[in-house]
Amino acid sequence: MIALYSTYLKPVEEVDKYLSDHRAFLKPLYDNGIIICSGPQVPRTGGFILMNVGSKAEAVELMKTDPYVIRGVAQYFPLEFDCRSYAPGFEKFI
Repeated sequence: MIALYSTYLKPVEEVDKYLSDHRAFLKPLYDNGIIICSGPQVPRTGGFILMNVGSKAEAVELMKTDPYVIRGVAQYFPLEFDCRSYAPGFEKFI
């Protein structure tokens, strides 16, 4: 699994200009079971995405086409981990 956190490189007002495009980009990744959950950090200085992909390189490659990246308003940082323990029901995501 890959946990991605992002930091905004521009003010939130600039990031919000691309929010609907960003969400549209994420939708097929949800539909295909790649993204498990996502959302903004609190306070809103970036975001978080949990992915079920084979490697950090795959996650980085996928995120290159995120409108946030293309428009230069956010940068992603991947963290790969081996999910060994989880709550009942979570196994469907692994």
